Amino acid sequence: MSQSKSGRKERKLDKYLKKSNEPKIPSSLPVIPMRSNNVVFPGTVVPFFVGREKSLIALEKAMEEKNGYLFLVSQKDITIEEPVVNDMYQVGSISRVLQIAKLPDESYKVLVEGIERARIRKVLKTEEYFEFEVEILKPRYRKTKKMEALMRKVKETAVSYFSITKKIPQEALMALEDLSDPNRFADFVASMIPGKLQFKQQLLETVHPVKRLEKILKFLMEELEIVRIEEELDKKVKEKIEKSQKEYFLREKLRAIQEELKEEEDVEIKEVKERIEKGNYPEYVKEKAKKELGRLEKMSPYSAEATVVRTYLDWILSLPWNEKTEDRMDINEAKKILEKNHYGLDRVKERILEFLAVRKISKNLRAPILCLVGPPGVGKTSLGRSLAEAVGRKFVRMSLGGLRDEAEIKGHRRTYVGAMPGRIIQMIRRAGTKNPVLLLDEIDKMGISFQGDPAAALLEVLDPEQNKEFVDHYLEVPFDLSDVVFVVTANVLYTIPPALIDRMEIIEIPGYTDNEKYRIATGYIIPKLLKEYNLEGRIKITPSAIKKIINEYTREAGVRNLSRSIERIIRKAALKIVGGDKEVKVTTKDLETYLENPPYRDEERLNEPTVGVATGMAWTPYGGTIILVESAVLPGKGHLILTGQMGDVMKESARIALSLSRKICGSEHKEVFEESDIHIHVPEGAVPKDGPSAGVTMVTSIVSAVTRKKVRNDIAMTGEITLRGRVLPVGGIKEKIMAAVRAGIKGVILPKSNEPSLKDVPKDILDKISVRFVENIDEVLKEVLL
Repeated sequence: MSQSKSGRKERKLDKYLKKSNEPKIPSSLPVIPMRSNNVVFPGTVVPFFVGREKSLIALEKAMEEKNGYLFLVSQKDITIEEPVVNDMYQVGSISRVLQIAKLPDESYKVLVEGIERARIRKVLKTEEYFEFEVEILKPRYRKTKKMEALMRKVKETAVSYFSITKKIPQEALMALEDLSDPNRFADFVASMIPGKLQFKQQLLETVHPVKRLEKILKFLMEELEIVRIEEELDKKVKEKIEKSQKEYFLREKLRAIQEELKEEEDVEIKEVKERIEKGNYPEYVKEKAKKELGRLEKMSPYSAEATVVRTYLDWILSLPWNEKTEDRMDINEAKKILEKNHYGLDRVKERILEFLAVRKISKNLRAPILCLVGPPGVGKTSLGRSLAEAVGRKFVRMSLGGLRDEAEIKGHRRTYVGAMPGRIIQMIRRAGTKNPVLLLDEIDKMGISFQGDPAAALLEVLDPEQNKEFVDHYLEVPFDLSDVVFVVTANVLYTIPPALIDRMEIIEIPGYTDNEKYRIATGYIIPKLLKEYNLEGRIKITPSAIKKIINEYTREAGVRNLSRSIERIIRKAALKIVGGDKEVKVTTKDLETYLENPPYRDEERLNEPTVGVATGMAWTPYGGTIILVESAVLPGKGHLILTGQMGDVMKESARIALSLSRKICGSEHKEVFEESDIHIHVPEGAVPKDGPSAGVTMVTSIVSAVTRKKVRNDIAMTGEITLRGRVLPVGGIKEKIMAAVRAGIKGVILPKSNEPSLKDVPKDILDKISVRFVENIDEVLKEVLL
């Protein structure tokens, strides 16, 4: 009895030991979605990397709870970082972990052996990690002669393919001979062949070995044909290379014979030598050119390096190292040219004439570096051309808008394929002189990228102390830029680095007044367009029509839209002339026919005094504008609500305005602030706004809304506010006053500290508006609250 019990215990122990050696595959397994093109086939050993959190947890569960078994299934799109169940194929491989190694980047390298192919039956877990219930896919087949023949054909084709490509070691090919099981044989070959993920997944999903072998055979035969074609092409290329090497050898031999016979020098080399000797070049340029020419003589004329040297010599010898144009010293003539091309812009014209006057006295004067800053359409770019015409120099223009590469300024080094000098040197070569007027347009639109900062590269170009020895990376020799008159244009200054601003003479060009626009239209734009269209004397636009175009069709700081509108009128008038009219007269009544409805009316200005709405003034890169600040008192808990796309500085101004308004309104209105919300809105909501200059306007609007006192609609204001109620100075006074006049405002309130700024405002503008200077908010409220 005891023996039989002992025997039973031994059999249970034996069974347990057998299980530990060959553990049973669990029906539910942790899942790792594969992100590579490798598919794990049964019977193959594959390494892969695990780094995602869900995959690491699944690996831990497999080792701790599933005897190292896990389910590997490929992702349909390997770029997806966090896949869901629908992102995985339905068929994968049950695999067993053989080895795990931890890598320095905290990921793991795992070596697994494919055991069985299986299909997802049920999804068990998806949150912390994936766990599926799987169904093992066992093929049912019997070995036939057809299957044996198919195995032999696959084996033969595979050996031929891998013998040519040499991508599989010889030991793996020898292993093919030892495999007799069709199922294992098919999986082994499938794991070795290349192919896309979708094709390998098809092979994994094909359970029957015969169908699997047929697909593998078709793929191998197609690949074998392609590989043989590639082998033939490689052979032809190799023959061509050998032929070119033979030709090179023969040419070198011929060259040696020519040197032996003391043949005359190559014509090209001789021409370059003559250019160096006869050209007006500095000594260091001649030395550099001779050195490069010596290198060229030793090279094969057909080599790639010889082409690079030839291009370099062509560049260095075609630059105007000493060529200059004579400046026009007749100041009166220069003044006539400037007046002919541009109306107004007195400061810029005066600066150009100053340069000519001093140049007439001293020849050693450095060329100026002018930066013209102003809104679009005021004539900054065309002013550079007029400057060149006035001083009698060549004019070249270089646009900096969108420039992101430092090499665009300083060139590429010759080590790069297709290297060229920077655009500064290119412009100098195009001008043909070393003292042109070089316009650097839109300097405020430059950007920064991984290729460098072009603004930093311009520091050397625009520095009078450094640009006399400007070294382009391509030329590798200094070029003197000190005689170049640099004219830089920008719409705003805040996007330009301070170090660059420090190197330039800033001249601000404000927007034109309506009177200036009228004179520009009648004296410049209309005569120019009529001449271009060959319609002189046949089209007349009345003065009142021109003024209406300025006021109601083209509210802008410059005259670009004004020019477009007049050109549109002339085109439509030309259509009438072609239709039979001898002469066309355009009056204010005709404008809606030519230009449709005017986009601007007097809607910016309030029609009557209103509670809670104050009129402010703002500066934009395109000129001045007026803004309405609206305040409303709503039931609430003393919160401040801000809308209208305000920037951080403007939001701070609003908070200061609220605190100051509580102080001004006093205890009489204390409950309003405590039991109500104050909502401040600045139309238009789609336009971003920022800056401190709306402080006084916000205080006025809030005080009006709380006290229910109306605000005058014919007075606009600007100024930064403090908690003590002081009104601090702001910028853009000229543009703001001009905007107020355009909107029909009768008076403006300005900070007392801005009084000197009035000298920049044209007299005809000041005659149309009254100006009141204030030092504190009490003066403002006394003036505007009714």
